[in-house]
Amino acid sequence: MASSPFMNEERFAKQGTVTNTFEARMTQTGAVNKTIILVGIMLLTAAISIVFPNPIFTLVGAIGGLICAIWAGYQPQKSNMLAPAYAAFEGLFIGTISMMYAAAFDGIVFQAITLTLAILFFLLMVFKYRWIEVTSNFRTGVMAATAGIAVLYLLSFGLSFFGINIPFIHEGGWIGIGFSLFVVGLASMNLLLDFDTFEKGEQQGAPAYMEWYAAMGLLITLVWLYVEVLRLLAKLSSRD
Repeated sequence: MASSPFMNEERFAKQGTVTNTFEARMTQTGAVNKTIILVGIMLLTAAISIVFPNPIFTLVGAIGGLICAIWAGYQPQKSNMLAPAYAAFEGLFIGTISMMYAAAFDGIVFQAITLTLAILFFLLMVFKYRWIEVTSNFRTGVMAATAGIAVLYLLSFGLSFFGINIPFIHEGGWIGIGFSLFVVGLASMNLLLDFDTFEKGEQQGAPAYMEWYAAMGLLITLVWLYVEVLRLLAKLSSRD
């Protein structure tokens, strides 16, 4: 789910620099516009999954989104097709997940959306005014921690088939809440890497199709952040 491995600088560097004045180059404005389009697609399919609820949408959305993300990672030049497809799949996923949480905790979806947007705009301010500098060491640290969380989640998912649950991380105790706070913070730091990639892509003169790729990376982070905020709020609500 994390975006930083997807949006690493090496992958952008491999796409080369556009030197032909007649060939379109990536811009931050273009990447932002593509992000808005992807969010719109995701909201549309999320609405469909809410109006026509079906648990299968969770699995279809998760697997379909994962395939699109992996495919785009290997072939970024196809991001103009894969990014909208990813957004559509993720809409099915988060729409269904949101309804499941809403059924268990009154008002939690609105709270999660509000908090996710608040974090997004706050981190935009942090990046714009350079309150936190995205250095190479910072990027490496965030990516390493993100990879660690991904491995932990995959391990937890695999063990669940054998009836084994990793203690604390899925529970509502203070350790579980602390874990969720850490993961929400980590997902938030990934937003800074995404914003930095938008900026670096324009400075590097990356091909225009990388706008879709960068927008897809940011959407991956936003979906991850939203789901983790939902999990955190659910843990807090379960203690009431």
